Amino acid sequence: MADQTAKTQVSTKQKAEEEKVHVFEAWCKRCEICVAFCPTGALTSDKDGFPVLTYPEKCTQCGMCELRCPDFAIAVRPREKKESKKGSS
Repeated sequence: MADQTAKTQVSTKQKAEEEKVHVFEAWCKRCEICVAFCPTGALTSDKDGFPVLTYPEKCTQCGMCELRCPDFAIAVRPREKKESKKGSS
Protein backbone atom coordinates (compact mmCIF):
# COMPACT_ATOMS: atom_id res chain seq x y z
CA MET A 1 0.00 0.00 0.00
CA ALA A 2 2.80 2.44 0.88
CA ASP A 3 4.50 1.53 -2.40
CA GLN A 4 1.38 2.61 -4.32
CA THR A 5 1.23 5.92 -2.42
CA ALA A 6 4.87 6.66 -3.26
CA LYS A 7 4.24 5.96 -6.95
CA THR A 8 1.20 8.26 -6.94
CA GLN A 9 3.22 11.07 -5.33
CA VAL A 10 6.00 10.73 -7.88
CA SER A 11 3.63 10.70 -10.86
CA THR A 12 1.75 13.71 -9.45
CA LYS A 13 5.03 15.59 -9.09
CA GLN A 14 6.02 14.66 -12.64
CA LYS A 15 2.67 15.90 -13.99
CA ALA A 16 3.11 19.21 -12.16
CA GLU A 17 6.61 19.53 -13.64
CA GLU A 18 5.35 18.69 -17.11
CA GLU A 19 2.58 21.27 -16.89
CA LYS A 20 5.09 24.09 -16.61
CA VAL A 21 4.62 24.34 -20.37
CA HIS A 22 1.42 23.45 -22.21
CA VAL A 23 1.33 22.95 -25.98
CA PHE A 24 -1.92 23.42 -27.89
CA GLU A 25 -1.20 20.87 -30.62
CA ALA A 26 -4.17 21.97 -32.75
CA TRP A 27 -2.58 25.42 -33.12
CA CYS A 28 1.05 24.29 -33.43
CA LYS A 29 2.52 24.23 -36.94
CA ARG A 30 5.71 22.53 -35.67
CA CYS A 31 8.04 25.35 -36.69
CA GLU A 32 10.36 24.60 -33.73
CA ILE A 33 10.94 28.27 -32.96
CA CYS A 34 10.08 27.60 -29.32
CA VAL A 35 12.70 24.83 -29.17
CA ALA A 36 15.32 27.08 -30.75
CA PHE A 37 14.72 29.91 -28.25
CA CYS A 38 14.65 27.73 -25.10
CA PRO A 39 17.72 29.03 -23.22
CA THR A 40 18.14 25.91 -21.08
CA GLY A 41 17.40 23.24 -23.68
CA ALA A 42 14.46 21.93 -21.65
CA LEU A 43 12.18 21.97 -24.69
CA THR A 44 12.76 19.53 -27.54
CA SER A 45 10.70 18.17 -30.45
CA ASP A 46 9.05 14.77 -30.50
CA LYS A 47 9.11 12.44 -33.53
CA ASP A 48 6.19 14.36 -35.08
CA GLY A 49 7.85 17.76 -34.57
CA PHE A 50 5.68 18.94 -31.67
CA PRO A 51 7.46 20.67 -28.77
CA VAL A 52 7.84 18.59 -25.62
CA LEU A 53 9.18 19.56 -22.21
CA THR A 54 11.75 16.78 -22.16
CA TYR A 55 13.75 18.14 -19.23
CA PRO A 56 11.25 19.77 -16.84
CA GLU A 57 13.93 20.15 -14.17
CA LYS A 58 15.80 22.53 -16.52
CA CYS A 59 12.74 24.68 -17.26
CA THR A 60 12.94 28.06 -15.52
CA GLN A 61 9.53 29.15 -16.82
CA CYS A 62 11.17 32.16 -18.46
CA GLY A 63 8.45 32.36 -21.12
CA MET A 64 10.75 32.64 -24.14
CA CYS A 65 8.96 29.78 -25.91
CA GLU A 66 5.57 31.39 -25.34
CA LEU A 67 6.83 34.82 -26.36
CA ARG A 68 8.37 33.60 -29.62
CA CYS A 69 5.54 31.28 -30.75
CA PRO A 70 3.94 32.92 -33.81
CA ASP A 71 0.70 30.96 -33.38
CA PHE A 72 0.16 31.32 -29.60
CA ALA A 73 0.30 27.51 -29.41
CA ILE A 74 2.36 27.32 -26.23
CA ALA A 75 1.63 28.56 -22.73
CA VAL A 76 3.96 28.74 -19.75
CA ARG A 77 2.51 28.45 -16.28
CA PRO A 78 3.57 31.45 -14.19
CA ARG A 79 6.23 30.78 -11.59
CA GLU A 80 4.99 30.41 -8.06
CA LYS A 81 6.00 33.40 -6.03
CA LYS A 82 7.90 32.66 -2.87
CA GLU A 83 6.68 34.55 0.13
CA SER A 84 9.27 36.95 1.41
CA LYS A 85 9.80 37.06 5.13
CA LYS A 86 9.72 40.60 6.37
CA GLY A 87 11.15 41.32 9.77
CA SER A 88 8.66 42.71 12.21
CA SER A 89 9.80 45.50 14.47
